[in-house]
Amino acid sequence: MDAYGFHDGNIHSLLETRYFDARHDISHSLQMHSSFIRRFSLERELEGHQGCVNAIAWNSMGSLLISGSDDTRMNIWGYNGRKLLHSIDTGHTANIFCTKFIPETSDELVVSGAGDAEVRLFNLSRLSGRRPGENAIAPTALYQCHTKRVKKLAVEVGNPNLVWSASEDGTLRQHDFREGASCPPVGSSPQECRNILLDLRCGAKKSLADPPKQTLALKSCDISASRPHLLIVGGSDAFARLYDRRMLPPMTSCRKRMPPPYCINYFCPMHLSERGRSGLHLTHVTFNPSGDEVLLSYSGEHVYLMNVCHAEGSATEYTSGDVSKLVTFTPTLNGLQLEPPIYDKPTYGFKKNLTFVLEKCRKLVQVAEKYLEEGANYFNGIEACNEVLNGHGHDIGPAMRHDCLCIRAALLLKRKWKNDVHMAIRDCYNARRIDNSSFRALYCMSDALSQVGKHKQALDFALAAQRVAPANSEITQWVEHIKKNIAAAEAENNMKPNDGLPRSESRSGRALSLSDILYRSDANSDASQDGPRSEREDSDYDEELELDFETSMSGDEGRDMEPNTLHGSLNLRIHRRGDSSRETSYTNGSCGSPSPSLNDRSLYPSDTSLDMKQRYVGHCNVGTDIKQASFLGQRGEYVASGSDDGRWFIWEKTTGRLIKMLLGDEAVVNCVQCHPFDCVVATSGIDNTIKIWTPTASVPSVVAGGAAGPDTSNVLEVMESNQRRLNHNREVILPFELLERFRMHEFTEGTLHPLECSQS
Repeated sequence: MDAYGFHDGNIHSLLETRYFDARHDISHSLQMHSSFIRRFSLERELEGHQGCVNAIAWNSMGSLLISGSDDTRMNIWGYNGRKLLHSIDTGHTANIFCTKFIPETSDELVVSGAGDAEVRLFNLSRLSGRRPGENAIAPTALYQCHTKRVKKLAVEVGNPNLVWSASEDGTLRQHDFREGASCPPVGSSPQECRNILLDLRCGAKKSLADPPKQTLALKSCDISASRPHLLIVGGSDAFARLYDRRMLPPMTSCRKRMPPPYCINYFCPMHLSERGRSGLHLTHVTFNPSGDEVLLSYSGEHVYLMNVCHAEGSATEYTSGDVSKLVTFTPTLNGLQLEPPIYDKPTYGFKKNLTFVLEKCRKLVQVAEKYLEEGANYFNGIEACNEVLNGHGHDIGPAMRHDCLCIRAALLLKRKWKNDVHMAIRDCYNARRIDNSSFRALYCMSDALSQVGKHKQALDFALAAQRVAPANSEITQWVEHIKKNIAAAEAENNMKPNDGLPRSESRSGRALSLSDILYRSDANSDASQDGPRSEREDSDYDEELELDFETSMSGDEGRDMEPNTLHGSLNLRIHRRGDSSRETSYTNGSCGSPSPSLNDRSLYPSDTSLDMKQRYVGHCNVGTDIKQASFLGQRGEYVASGSDDGRWFIWEKTTGRLIKMLLGDEAVVNCVQCHPFDCVVATSGIDNTIKIWTPTASVPSVVAGGAAGPDTSNVLEVMESNQRRLNHNREVILPFELLERFRMHEFTEGTLHPLECSQS
């Protein structure tokens, strides 16, 4: 991992630029320099909460840190001295999930959102002159118009009058402090508040091609600091949505469910945009400091980087039909290009030695090829290819690019981490764009398609590879192997009716247990990675069952429960896919039915989305739905995320290379927030404390050191363990005793009713 340098140069070179360009501000580059990040260690633990710390945020100057916890308190910490200044008894009756300083108010106004569906505004000046224990103050404003948990708040730089709240009720509301200090009087209908900026109660999509129908339970939102009219939201499906606030209709109330407003762009990695991933959802979305990129963090998935600025028809834009084009063999390849655009890297005042770079890239390709031949060190081989393709892709020629793409694809297929096979398909496609008759690209594509159960398409590519090299005995054997797989799959399908159950267990033959439903739902969502996808996905069976989970490890849980189990509440809803009443009625029954025209595709933008620019792997995001992914530094050169294994991870943004892994919690790290100006990061999670990290370790390393003590775990072993947890997330999320309770319930089709189970 340390065999090649980082792309921010070295500190000596940065300092030299002051002599060449006096206008160059090196402080931005130095704040989160790789040499500092690799020395990160724990400096201080901030104690003061009595529950999980679910939210942390710096003020604009970096002089204060605010935190919200399951103990329903908001704490204000001083940066200098790392002291607790205020601990506010907010009056919330459920866990606080989000907190913010209101801009341009001298840091006197703070706001909180919680699981009790309330948003509360507080004025810290009311605490002046009080004794240390007198911290219960009445809110300056109280907004009770949401009907479900408030998961995220957003503020606009320079605007002291507004705050936005995203809730699992499917709405994003805009609260204006100038229009009133609270919702309508007690006894009035909460839906009378006309503050819904985004009504997404009919906004969730199953796939890019499907029109939105069900409630999009919002988990996160963010407003661009550089272009505050841009707003991004993410929730209970795979698509992040970008809106221009200037183009949105007037705000409304809850009395009538409205069609989803026009969205500028959808963001979703292409391999996640297909039908059949019902449990996939976003836990966090955020803009980078310049506002031209966004990060998406998925539950049960990885972290992905997206471009905001793009030209129509650009390399990252795709349609629902492009997914099938990607895996279909054609003699020529034209049009679709999936390779992320290459941007010139900063040179920091000195001219690059192209000969040296090319020689370095050749050696890295040779190293990757060696790892592939030896059948070991797949991770390091992939990292070497990432360095060539993502770090120096604008320097190398097409021949080296083709070879590196094919090698990386083969390594990904050998490593078999989650979605590696989909990344391999991308690489094979791009390699064929360079050389359409490449035997290696055709063979790897066939292998990849076979791994995801697309045996017929795999056979097409295998036969094409056989035509290129008819004397190759290996490809001949592979063609026969695929033909056997196709025959076996067809024989298995002939044994199944349309509903996907064996004939001996047809609908009229036995009752379905909830355990059966759980396994079938999991199998469908993970089939694209681990084997053939269920044929039920393509069937016309209108009574297919769907399963929606709402999980959180941030609840009023005890501290002594078993690790890797769910704390808090779990709501289970079972409904029929073809149940029209489910599609058209609001969840809590308080709002009217949507207009039938909601299903009219003409109301929505064309079925296009923006594809990923980079992905970041190694962490695990399964157990909580407040897991953050953040940019580090004033230029956002690095990406960080918490993890369910109690660690937090830092990657180089350009190459996706992991450069630091730190142990930050006994159970789960959820929040990672970089200081606005200094090389300081605050993290929090299931523990009651907030950790402050600074570059104080004596020796640079990939793992923790210094005051935090060494992390003796092998980095690769940790990452592989996290990948296994991602691929088997159901066993990780659901505690054993809860699964046993589910297995005790038998449901006969035709008599299903919604069921809610909760565990304190």
